[in-house]
Amino acid sequence: MSEPVMEYAEALTKFDPVMGLEVHVELNTASKMFCGCSTAFGAEPNTQTCPVCLGLPGSMPVVNGAAVESAIRIGLALHCEIADWCRFARKNYFYPDMPKNYQISQYDEPIAFDGWLEVELDDGTPFRIEIERAHMEEDTGKSTHVGGATGRIHGADHSLLDYNRCGVPLIEVVTRPITGAGERAPEVARAYVAALRELIKALGVSEARMEQGNLRCDANLSLRRTPTDEFGTRSETKNVNSLRSVEGAVRYEITRQAARLSAGDRVVQETRMWHEDSQITTPGRSKETAEDYRYFPEPDLVPVAPSREWVEQLRATLPEAPGVRRKRLQGEWGFSEAEMTDVANADALGVLEQTVQAGCTPAAARKWWLGELSRRANEAGIGVAELAITPAQVAAVQALVDDGTVNDKLARQVIDGVLAGEGEPADVVAGRGLAVVSDERALSAAVDEAIAANPGVADKIRAGKVQAAGALIGAVMKQMKGQADAARVRELILEKLS
Repeated sequence: MSEPVMEYAEALTKFDPVMGLEVHVELNTASKMFCGCSTAFGAEPNTQTCPVCLGLPGSMPVVNGAAVESAIRIGLALHCEIADWCRFARKNYFYPDMPKNYQISQYDEPIAFDGWLEVELDDGTPFRIEIERAHMEEDTGKSTHVGGATGRIHGADHSLLDYNRCGVPLIEVVTRPITGAGERAPEVARAYVAALRELIKALGVSEARMEQGNLRCDANLSLRRTPTDEFGTRSETKNVNSLRSVEGAVRYEITRQAARLSAGDRVVQETRMWHEDSQITTPGRSKETAEDYRYFPEPDLVPVAPSREWVEQLRATLPEAPGVRRKRLQGEWGFSEAEMTDVANADALGVLEQTVQAGCTPAAARKWWLGELSRRANEAGIGVAELAITPAQVAAVQALVDDGTVNDKLARQVIDGVLAGEGEPADVVAGRGLAVVSDERALSAAVDEAIAANPGVADKIRAGKVQAAGALIGAVMKQMKGQADAARVRELILEKLS
């Protein structure tokens, strides 16, 4: 049941919002954080487990070196200090998807700390987010609740547990309290998660697909009467898995908490669940404090002590900052802010850049990836980069258009063939017989037939209404299944009717 809420504008006149964002990043290592089990997505339930990730007695964890490397690179990209020495801790709690009844994490000794990330809001305003820490930990298993109407535990008949994800390496990036955002707090939250996702993808350490849970956000929010008051009691909306939902959850919690406080009620410190369908949050469980988890150093793992030489070697591998890269490419390509925003929203910057590097013009690359290919990706429920066509092949399709081998309409059929696995674009053109017909005799005969079939249109052209030629061009193109050279057809029509 939804709770009373206050109008958003009114809530901001009475209260100052304070946020804290915790983003969990699932690393794309081949094996888990403390064992050799596969991390491949989509396997049959409970087929990627072993005594270590199941927490069986006598099993001993071993730290995944690739995960440590990814953690350091994330920390460096977030301008963090990298610890000379850090260690893991046991975070003790009981939940069915955590078979050991504790999670191996980091508590007061994280691998990366004291960083920041500057994000850009919708109108170009910069906003700096202070990062408290980025620490390593393992993921939990996955619970599937069966028999209820919502897929949640409340109302379910029973629950199923899949431990394949248990032990997958995570990096948790935790901000310091975010103040000063005011009415733009929801926008700031969305912009931060979007910027962090872009950074993680640029580093190549995670797929960062929110819909698959590779990256998910816990949004903490509290309200206070004035910016000088102490922080209020916070709620934590757990596992928010889209940018739109991050913004919506923060906005809703502002209106919900404002209504409670204005009515003289208190805000309960608890976790809450976000409902995409109704755009509300509902209570989960009481929120524990750090003391409740009874943290203590993990006795089965030695500390991690990255050398300064290794840290500096990893610093040298960092890619160009996503924001800097985007501005550079925008200038090189001559795109407007709106055009570049569309590219970023479609997550197509990488494939566009590679298509341009393969010889395509920026405008043509944008036309294909944000038009035809984006439509096909949406229909398939995947990202454009996951389509079975490479940037080099898209550039080759455009080259066929440029040299007159095919027109735009035929080029779409070429793309069909490439996606269907029929070979390179030139192979598809040959195999499907898609080349534009430029043969003068064939074109002339088709034009004569169109003129004879449309005497009224022909008379208009003879009378000087040249724009009427479009109807005859269309007739010829239909007759020749779209494979006529439209420019030459127009010339022939005007020559014959002049």
